[in-house]
Amino acid sequence: MQKEDKEKVVEELTERLRLSETLIVTDYRGLTNSEIDALRSKLLEHGARFTVVKNTLTRRAAEAAGADALLALLEGPTAIAFIEAGGDPVAVAKAIAAAAKETKILAIRGGVLQGTAMSADEVESLAKLPPAEVLRAQLLGAIIAPLTTVLGLLSAPLRDLVGLIDARIEQLGGVEDDMPASLPSGSEPQGEPEPVAEAEPEVEGQPEAASAEPDETVEETTDTQEEQE
Repeated sequence: MQKEDKEKVVEELTERLRLSETLIVTDYRGLTNSEIDALRSKLLEHGARFTVVKNTLTRRAAEAAGADALLALLEGPTAIAFIEAGGDPVAVAKAIAAAAKETKILAIRGGVLQGTAMSADEVESLAKLPPAEVLRAQLLGAIIAPLTTVLGLLSAPLRDLVGLIDARIEQLGGVEDDMPASLPSGSEPQGEPEPVAEAEPEVEGQPEAASAEPDETVEETTDTQEEQE
């Protein structure tokens, strides 16, 4: 490989290491090309690129990318599964573990998870986790559960109060639509007051009206005067 080609490979590996915070390192020694291609196609489905690398060039790339955790894993023939952004580390680990069990040749050396080194046992433990969809559902359930508990505590007194009111209504024989026939003591309705005749106003200086009946004394005096004439 020419020097220029080597430099290009190092640049590409450095860029991959910078973009892939999670990767799994394997020893592919003994695998056939068809087996490598089958595993590569399987890992692409989960957002990972399976690449056979040269250790000397990969070390240079790791040093340039600051991926020091990878350096200890670069011993012997090496193939790395670079998990891209949006990829599923659990699914990738499951696929590699399944291939190792099936071929009995592929060996897991370890990996890097979000910048932290993983041993081979830790990669196998990662492969035993539930799928990402199940983990998200479990996480969502863990978040929602306390909120549901709080809501239940807040609504319980209200439910109890409504139950007590309903029980009291049933005990009293239900709610009547009409007003009760008798009112409490002291609240009986009073009858309408009788109208009071208004007194005629008196006008100062006005003589009282004469009696409607004729004065008998005046009539007798008039008759006596006629007889004497």
